[in-house]
Amino acid sequence: MQTPPVDSPPSPPRPRTARRVTSALAVCSALLLTLVAVEWRPLISLDDDIAGTTHRWAVDEPGITHAMRILTDWVWDTWTMRLLCAAVVLWLWFRRGDRWTAVWLGTACLLGSLLQQALKAAVDRARPVWPDPVDSAHYAAFPSGHAMTATFVCGLLVWLLHHQGAARSPRLTALAVAVVSVAGVGVTRVWLGVHWATDVVGGWLLGALVVAVAVLIHRRRHP
Repeated sequence: MQTPPVDSPPSPPRPRTARRVTSALAVCSALLLTLVAVEWRPLISLDDDIAGTTHRWAVDEPGITHAMRILTDWVWDTWTMRLLCAAVVLWLWFRRGDRWTAVWLGTACLLGSLLQQALKAAVDRARPVWPDPVDSAHYAAFPSGHAMTATFVCGLLVWLLHHQGAARSPRLTALAVAVVSVAGVGVTRVWLGVHWATDVVGGWLLGALVVAVAVLIHRRRHP
């Protein structure tokens, strides 16, 4: 009687591959940061073109603009993401008893937020200015705090689901929600005229870099 074959669990990415991904993200983030800081003309022109087009759409479509404001101010707000992260930290600490991972997650999100604020202060990029604004925002523009926070919070939580051995269906659902959230919040920031497109791309890159570095640290502690 033959024993039915048992599928082996997927092997984790090799450390060398993870380090290469982290290095690529670091290089791309640094390159974009440099181009924004020196105000490279082709990049600025592209930002101007995208911002002008999306602002006209936002003014012409008040219903869509109102929906965008609800999504960006409540569903995908930076504090919504931080509260989600805090809830998972408490769950890991009290329900799972995995205090090291709880501290790791909280520290990664805290350092990601501090990095975002430090870069905003260092670059000090002005936000778009409109004679007929549809929304307003404070502090410097680069990188987009909404885009960066959504990226590293969603990215870390999706990775944690995989690491904790969640079933395929919840993992795929979480991945779909994360992709929609990260992409969606970037669209809302540009649509509402409070960020340049490269602010959002920078937020995505830096958020992904935070995830990559945090995962490398976790794997070093729990190979």
